[in-house]
Amino acid sequence: MAMESKQTYNLVIVGFGGMGSYHGQLIEQAERVTVFGTYDPIEYRMELARSRGFRTYESFEAVLGDEEVDIVLVATPNDVHKELSIAALRAGKHVICEKPVTMNAADLLEIVQAAEEAQRIFTVHQNRRWDEDFLIVKDLFEHRKVGDVFHLESRVQGANGIPGDWRQLKAYGGGMLLDWGVHLLDQLLLLTDSKIHSVSADLSYILGTEVDDGFIATIKFKDGLNAVIEVGTTNYIKLPRWYVKGTEGTAVIHDWDLSGEIVTRNLEVEHVEPKPIQAGKGLTKTMAPPSEESTIRRAIEPVEDLSDSFYANLVSTLEGASTQAVPNAEVHRVLTLIETIFEAADSQCVIVREI
Repeated sequence: MAMESKQTYNLVIVGFGGMGSYHGQLIEQAERVTVFGTYDPIEYRMELARSRGFRTYESFEAVLGDEEVDIVLVATPNDVHKELSIAALRAGKHVICEKPVTMNAADLLEIVQAAEEAQRIFTVHQNRRWDEDFLIVKDLFEHRKVGDVFHLESRVQGANGIPGDWRQLKAYGGGMLLDWGVHLLDQLLLLTDSKIHSVSADLSYILGTEVDDGFIATIKFKDGLNAVIEVGTTNYIKLPRWYVKGTEGTAVIHDWDLSGEIVTRNLEVEHVEPKPIQAGKGLTKTMAPPSEESTIRRAIEPVEDLSDSFYANLVSTLEGASTQAVPNAEVHRVLTLIETIFEAADSQCVIVREI
């Protein structure tokens, strides 16, 4: 929808915990969006906001009643995202919501309907669409740098357990599937246009909390891509962030520092039979490494990102010059997949379903 251009858009951060405070830093670097104020019912967080020079509101209702506020950013625990977002939209504000936007797909549709009725923008901060490691993997897919990708593994792992706050509680939408899984699944669905064929999954409850402390999901697509998505909080030794197999090679990215490599078949060299190697108490030719002359090794290199940042896209969308970088339909698909993963884990069955 076209909007009248203005010098700046006034944004109020609702929920000034870790992510709300982080958004304050992001917005200070953005053009034409300013932190107009903050609100959090916890007083020490408001003291922190004031110490950073932000004005504070006494209530959420005061935020909604301020006609100078253009945008409300919802950065609260997950269980109140829906009610706060709908209230802000009905008050005539545009809304940014932290992920996971809601705890089920149906609730998101109610928010989208409210946005349409109010003729306001509603968008979700799926910020890891801009992560460098993901952009490298996306480039591998798009430019077939390892041929046609048929197997992908995407993981984040640590050994610190679940953060000791509301993320350990089911009522607030805690657990790693909703916390980190929503990012990895969002990235995955951007890598292929194919529909999902089937889903299987296991959730981990090793730490004894009422929510999952990790999960492993296997997702098979109709185009032949098989993906393993894993989040763990009990891993003292981490597996690679990305492992990608294609018809012409393999790529690995070990961590967010982008360490790793791409190894591809050298098409200019005829096939060289591998030499048997000693493997344990026997010999193997099958598992011997390929000869040096038959492969090409390259370091992982960042790719140029020509897309707008999240907030630059928001301004452009508000003024009708762009579409949302994070379309609500894509967010809804991720939530539908998350619900299917919960179902597959609970039933211990492979769910065959087009998503």
